[in-house]
Amino acid sequence: MIHIFTLLLVTTFSYTDVSALGTVALDSWTYDKVTGKFPVSIVKFDVAYPYGPKHDAFNKMAESAKSAPDVLVAEVGIKDYGDKENSDLADRFKIDKEQYPVVKLFVQGKEPIDFKETTDEGFTSDNLIQFIRANSGKYIGLPGCLEAFDKIAIKFNAASDESERKELLREAQGLVGRIEKIEDRKTGEVYVKMMQRMLDKGAGFVDDEMKRLNKLMTGKLSNEKKTDMGHRINILRAFRDEL
Repeated sequence: MIHIFTLLLVTTFSYTDVSALGTVALDSWTYDKVTGKFPVSIVKFDVAYPYGPKHDAFNKMAESAKSAPDVLVAEVGIKDYGDKENSDLADRFKIDKEQYPVVKLFVQGKEPIDFKETTDEGFTSDNLIQFIRANSGKYIGLPGCLEAFDKIAIKFNAASDESERKELLREAQGLVGRIEKIEDRKTGEVYVKMMQRMLDKGAGFVDDEMKRLNKLMTGKLSNEKKTDMGHRINILRAFRDEL
């Protein structure tokens, strides 16, 4: 009976140490072996058994990153008791346990980059995705966005004259017409409308619209409406060259 109880206890603790879907648990022995295989790695250094809104945000980001095969999403659980597992990695990257969780982006050939949004409000899956995209050049779609239209939006934002922007608008309109999935077509139409508004009102439209939507998000809205506005804000980010 004691042996059975011991087996169950060990099994239970083994399962609590399993990383969430989309993330890889690394330790002192596997860290360099695994991260060395990827051009981009985003790693969360945390307590051995993390929980809370920041941990949830990281896991949500990992779910989105499944579409980016060149980006490794990993976690390192650090113990400051017993055998002090992985504490050598904390020392190596100068991580203070009082700052857990610490998220670092590793891009081959560059120094590690710290994710600086430490508050619960700033430590979101969307901001983590934006952080990866802005510092690695790898595309991970924000919720409510479409990669093909994001790429057009980037070009639209960088266009030097109105004629070039009108040509990109026509490209986006043509792309919308070829989309079969209704939900994606509606999303494409949002990009088109924003491009039209930018042509009519100038580049200042994006900042003004971001402020308007963010203000509305603080009001009393249904979850469905907040999700829709969040998607629109994410689309606007492409036009601000925040990829």
